[in-house]
Amino acid sequence: MSQDFTLSCPIPIEQYPNVLLAHGGGGKLMHQLIEKLFLATFGTANSVPHDAATLHLSGNRIALTTDSYVVRPLFFPGGDIGSLAINGTVNDLAMAGARPLYLSAGFILEEGLPMETLWQIVRSMQQAATRARVQIVTGDTKVVDKGKGDGVFINTTGVGIVEHSQAIAPQFVQPGDMLLLNGDLGRHGIAIMAVREGLEFETTIESDSAPLADLVLKMLEAGVEIHCLRDLTRGGLASALNEIANSAGIGIEVDESLIPVREDVQGACEILGFDPLYVANEGRFVAFVPQVDIQKALAILRSHSSSQARIIGRVTDNTDCLVTLKSKIGSRRILDMLSGEQLPRIC
Repeated sequence: MSQDFTLSCPIPIEQYPNVLLAHGGGGKLMHQLIEKLFLATFGTANSVPHDAATLHLSGNRIALTTDSYVVRPLFFPGGDIGSLAINGTVNDLAMAGARPLYLSAGFILEEGLPMETLWQIVRSMQQAATRARVQIVTGDTKVVDKGKGDGVFINTTGVGIVEHSQAIAPQFVQPGDMLLLNGDLGRHGIAIMAVREGLEFETTIESDSAPLADLVLKMLEAGVEIHCLRDLTRGGLASALNEIANSAGIGIEVDESLIPVREDVQGACEILGFDPLYVANEGRFVAFVPQVDIQKALAILRSHSSSQARIIGRVTDNTDCLVTLKSKIGSRRILDMLSGEQLPRIC
């Protein structure tokens, strides 16, 4: 973190379990929980909230991350909990600029889970690991009573190696940096919501779940200077930008007209009352790149299956830590972090 935190909590500690149940993992209250409780207890003065920790080990820089997956339903258009667990952890390593290498897999299985369901998930995980060029090398399995686990929960921990000298983290964002988005927003969250609620649209909206390491590594191998990367999972683009603005102590301006959202996703969001800027993605990231390298980075993304990559905004020298949005009609508003999460249990 950029500053130390004490253990004084924004709400009484005995109320936290209810907050977790009510708000999922992408809003203001969860952010406060992580910052004021976990980072205050486990972190150091140099701890920074990021997708992966970068460690020095025997002369090498190693990236380490862990994540748990509780998505409901287990299978959805474009993916399932197994492929999601692989892609999500690979992407967290990629956001530290690391080459993903090895993963662990921990399974919490509910009594009565059909073996065919588990077999489908495990096969999907292996196929996703093969695509991402990582190995699952260790794991664990626990069984809980029927009604206590909602089918299956998966925890994955990933290890990668940082092969370059760049430092990629929120505190390195600078005024003048440009924001580069690698594709359209909102498909993962809406794909989950459609299946969960039994909604039917004119087209099937599939999750964007995909590994991102190759795209990041291609930019780094081309010599693109990258100050920060963040994948746009829980809380979407808006929450990610707010987290980075607060960590770096800078302002961010984005232009809504430059942010790609598919027409069917936009329509579904309007029907359901969601804002696509806050909807979760599983194959999207934002990169903070100096202006001198932004066109090179954009060309790399567009040449590697990211035709919808866009420059969507810039970093200002304001120290108010605000994210402002220029709307399609030219007005400006503050793009704040939501108190809760629009769609819980989406990853």
